[in-house]
Amino acid sequence: MTTRSGGTSPAPAMSSGTGARAPQPSLAKASGSMAIATLVSRITGFVWKIQLAWVAGLTVVNDSFTVANTLPNIVYELLLGGVLASVVVPLLVRAQDDPDGGAGYTNRLLTVGMTLLLAGTAIAVALAPLFTRLYMDDSTGQANAGLATAFAYLLLPEIVFYGLFALLSAILQAKHVFGPTAWAPVINNVVIMVTIGVYAVVPGEISLDPVRMGDVKLLVLGLGVTAGIAVQAVMLLPALRRVGFRFRWTWGIDSRLKEFGGLALWILGYVAISQVGMVITTRVLTAGAAGGAAIYSNAWLLFQLPYGVIGVSLLTAIMPRLSRAAADGDTERLIDDLSLGSRLSTVMLVPLSAVLTIAGSAIGVALFSYGNAGVANAERLGVALAFSAFGILPYALVMLQLRVFYAMKDARTPTLIMVVMTVVKIPLLYLVAARLRPEDVVIGVMLVNALSFVVGAVLGQMWLWVRLGRLQSMRVVRVIVQTVLAGGTGIAVAYGANLLLRLVLPDSAGPRLGAWLEMTVQGLVTIVVAFGLLALFRVPELQPAVARITRLVRRR
Repeated sequence: MTTRSGGTSPAPAMSSGTGARAPQPSLAKASGSMAIATLVSRITGFVWKIQLAWVAGLTVVNDSFTVANTLPNIVYELLLGGVLASVVVPLLVRAQDDPDGGAGYTNRLLTVGMTLLLAGTAIAVALAPLFTRLYMDDSTGQANAGLATAFAYLLLPEIVFYGLFALLSAILQAKHVFGPTAWAPVINNVVIMVTIGVYAVVPGEISLDPVRMGDVKLLVLGLGVTAGIAVQAVMLLPALRRVGFRFRWTWGIDSRLKEFGGLALWILGYVAISQVGMVITTRVLTAGAAGGAAIYSNAWLLFQLPYGVIGVSLLTAIMPRLSRAAADGDTERLIDDLSLGSRLSTVMLVPLSAVLTIAGSAIGVALFSYGNAGVANAERLGVALAFSAFGILPYALVMLQLRVFYAMKDARTPTLIMVVMTVVKIPLLYLVAARLRPEDVVIGVMLVNALSFVVGAVLGQMWLWVRLGRLQSMRVVRVIVQTVLAGGTGIAVAYGANLLLRLVLPDSAGPRLGAWLEMTVQGLVTIVVAFGLLALFRVPELQPAVARITRLVRRR
């Protein structure tokens, strides 16, 4: 599942030994369609974020909505999300060997899951004021916890639909059906885009003091976004009927769920610890200048974009190999695939990190400075992105390393690594709040977030070295050095090209047109120079990486 907030990612799926191997060929075959769906989903999700910035501005209203819209993801992950992502699909695959084809087990799983989700949602809605007080610091007068609470009452029911979507997706994936689960989020994004369009034309403004639950704009935005998640879940029902699944309430706990009990507790610990860091992050942002939470959310979305489109597609193709090697106890093959995944990620992501570093400010202004979003806040967003872009590769490596640990059925180590990352992150966040100007806090928070992924990547590599032995580290380091050199050269050349552009660009062009031209020139120059140098260096991973992406795009 894709979350809408920064700082938390669902736990990767664990290998299930022989029982989990059945879906692997279909997963690889479907990776092209999934990559296209992921790209479209990311684009449409990005579009509605831009829409919201234009109509609501990067101000306290957007901050309040952003924090409230984060809460359903958080509660869902704590209730069910991490465990679902890690253990349910393997268990469903194994259950297909039952005399009834797994129907009884699947119905019990849905019954228990939906009961837990309904109860958790009711409690979360009742505790909405406590949640917003926990995640927001309005002591500086820059945040509005009351407005966030009003949004939370409307958005927290999303928990049920997030959980239903995840459960139904797991059932379909266990039956080798991937298309509907990949495309349903696109429909969700379209519903939200329509909602924001309605929000824009509805007359009036949202009352900030006092906050009124009856405000039409408040109701349109809150209920419309929740409706999008509901539609996303309902979209899977026709596909379930096509594969012959019929739901019946079936009470009882299947004994097979106990097999992963200890692992599930560690996974829940991973999620809970990551949320400690998220609480501090959000409180620091909301205590700074107004708009900090909204700016962070959008900068984080841009930060994740290269990994979400390219990194996930590459890892989708390599994950079956990792899982098979781990299930077979083939350490040498596991190390080979880990090394290959690391090198391919490096070749594809470092040049894109270079683009975001040099063009970050221009990207912010070009995309987010329209409507009620001012140029200053849009530029702040872009600078935050530029300062943190170096963390994209470490983030991808952390996600790959987590997949290796879970493939080895080790849920303990990722949780301990998350503890260290959080311990490093929290004091740095408070240092940012104490030393930077309020308007610069979001830049510092993004920087700290990126640094925490560097810590996680180094720790993960060291831990895997202890567990597996030699990891072909020098091959990975050599590729990293070559791509960093190529990306750095691309940045330098793009900087020079941008200076020339500014000499010929008339003052009448304005900040927005200038930003679009700078973004285009800097992006193209950086990409051409970086990949040109990688080809000149004859980096062996360049050809398979490009070939992999080309095949993914061509598949339908």
